[in-house]
Amino acid sequence: MARIDLDLAHAYVANPHSDEDYALLPLRFSFEDGGAYALLGPSGCGKTTLLNCISGLLRPSQGRILFDGRDVTADSPQARNIAQVFQFPVIYDTMTVGENLAFPLRNRGVPAAQVRERVARVAEMLDLSGSLDRRASGLAADAKQKISLGRGLVRQDVSAILFDEPLTVIDPQLKWQLRRKLKEIHHEFRLTLIYVTHDQTEALTFADQVVVMSRGKAVQVGPADALFERPAHTFVGHFIGSPGMNFLPATWRDGAVDMAGRLYMPALPDAVAGALRDAGSFRVGVRPEYLRLAGNADTQAVPVRVERAQDIGTYWLVTGTLQEAGGQAGTLRARLGPEAAALRPGDTAWLSVFNRHTCYYVNEVLVPWSQP
Repeated sequence: MARIDLDLAHAYVANPHSDEDYALLPLRFSFEDGGAYALLGPSGCGKTTLLNCISGLLRPSQGRILFDGRDVTADSPQARNIAQVFQFPVIYDTMTVGENLAFPLRNRGVPAAQVRERVARVAEMLDLSGSLDRRASGLAADAKQKISLGRGLVRQDVSAILFDEPLTVIDPQLKWQLRRKLKEIHHEFRLTLIYVTHDQTEALTFADQVVVMSRGKAVQVGPADALFERPAHTFVGHFIGSPGMNFLPATWRDGAVDMAGRLYMPALPDAVAGALRDAGSFRVGVRPEYLRLAGNADTQAVPVRVERAQDIGTYWLVTGTLQEAGGQAGTLRARLGPEAAALRPGDTAWLSVFNRHTCYYVNEVLVPWSQP
């Protein structure tokens, strides 16, 4: 395995003049040896472009790539010693399952006994032991993709294993099993794994560190809890969570937070209060999970006109509009308990917004927080 250091940018057009011309904006980042990472973001955000730059399928138009301190920017994938698993199965249909798994090892002259041992071990991990003698051409798409995963995992000498949305053709139940298997394999072998996906569940359950990307830029890097609790950018707040974070417009007035014409005085560190005062206008971010029903006497609660109250089974999802004198000031979604069953469209519900989980954003960027 290897440490991978990136200092690069990429544009598919010559002489780029603006950020819009870049598929990847300037990025400096390091993947530590033995780490499990996910590149997460919507289609077109630059995930696969970045992965192809790492693998050597694409040379970045600017900058360089280092593997363990060695400049590999001009090297081929073979010279970089990379294994890559693609979105759709890449296997030899004329070979058996066992022959497909063994091929990367035999191609490198690995002794036969070692090939058999390694193939048997990877096949057991992926529940392919009973299919080793079957011809790959007769298997379903999800079984073929498991072979692709196995071909990527069978080698022990690779610098890194790259996964480009490898579970697209896998049914939902098997996806969960394979994510768990990949996690177990990583913990056992400490492989350097980089996994591209647009599915937040895949990213947050698989990776130790998630790189959230938007419009060619890495907007936040961190573990799952940091992305959920303190999104560094409003995009991360929207993208992570189901539903995403609520964002409400607010201003600083008379030493307090003015939201929808009402003044609130949440407990804020001095640095946060100073940043909000200097900005004048900002946005308050709160997760639906951290909203609670309250009474109209609660000084941290806002009035919301209920639009919908949906029974999801394990919780109620309440959608409403924040009320102010001149109309409405934004939409709120709250994940509530059984107490929400009594709410009806048109009701006014008071929701407690300000707590230790509440975030504040100036120009879409999180104001750094420390507990008062």
